[in-house]
Order: sequence, then structure tokens, then C-alpha cells
Amino acid sequence: MDVRVGDVLTLKKKHPCGSQAWQVLRIGADFKLRCLGCGHLIMSPRSNIEKHIRKITRDGETFSPIA
Repeated sequence: MDVRVGDVLTLKKKHPCGSQAWQVLRIGADFKLRCLGCGHLIMSPRSNIEKHIRKITRDGETFSPIA
């Protein structure tokens, strides 16, 4: 899956603050993400995040992941 630093990911489940949008800060074996609703930072394994991506927004363009 082509995820880059700076992309905005829309995940399937909402964060407790109500936002589904996360900005990618770091990629590798783990993803570091920032919630765009409240600013909360998380690090999670790449495989876990890739399973929950609904769409990827990059430079105003939207991409749907291949299932």
C-alpha cells in the first residue's frame, strides 16, 4: 500500500474525540499518526493500520485502498 508521510488517512473506526482523520507523521514497520480532531499521537504496527484504512487523501486527491 502506498502511504506517504503527510497523507491523511480516514480509518474505519472513530477516535473517541469523534474524528476519523489521521495525518501520517512517520512510516516504517510502525506508523506514527496524529489525530486531526484533537492532536493525539499514536504509534501502531503497519499491518494493523493498513487493515483499517478506508481512504487516503494526498494533495487534495483521494485514493481508495485495494482490498
